[in-house]
Amino acid sequence: MSTASSLHELLSPLAAVQRLLERLDNRGLIIGGVAASLLGKPRVTADLDLLILLSTQDLPRLLDAARQEGLVPRLGDALDFARRQRILLLRHESSGVNVDVALGALPFEVEAVERGCLRSVGELTLRLPTPEDLIILKAVAHRPKDLLDIEAVIASHPHLDRERIRRWVQEFAQTLEMPELWDDIAGWLYPA
Repeated sequence: MSTASSLHELLSPLAAVQRLLERLDNRGLIIGGVAASLLGKPRVTADLDLLILLSTQDLPRLLDAARQEGLVPRLGDALDFARRQRILLLRHESSGVNVDVALGALPFEVEAVERGCLRSVGELTLRLPTPEDLIILKAVAHRPKDLLDIEAVIASHPHLDRERIRRWVQEFAQTLEMPELWDDIAGWLYPA
């Protein structure tokens, strides 16, 4: 599947998740492969990822709002799973596209949502993280595709707030006892 056809197939579910964010007072962001494609280098992605600031007590409200947008649970015990794992697994019913909703609460996540920016994609306007905050999120996830996304976002945004990225990634690296979170991207941000 090409990047253009991938994005075209995601337009309807993207519109649904953006409406979901609006129903929840814009207390969230579209993250993951879609954000990486729009802020860095286009790439194929088959699902959607959201970060929403919401307590587990508000999960029934989230699920109700999601259903109104055609987003249904992928698991029979979706709420119990979300309470345990802090992620609600949904599917856009008409397209079959999976939507993973991470429940944010960390200070960084709150800041990222507050700093979120709007980006027009055709007729859609989407809430995305800033390039800096996407890099931080991707550094913590730290899969090979996340590192490729980080490299592409850095290449696309030469005037990044590198100190913000350094501060947060180093804090996560220390907390998680994973120095590679910073070590693997430092050279891209501060080339010798």
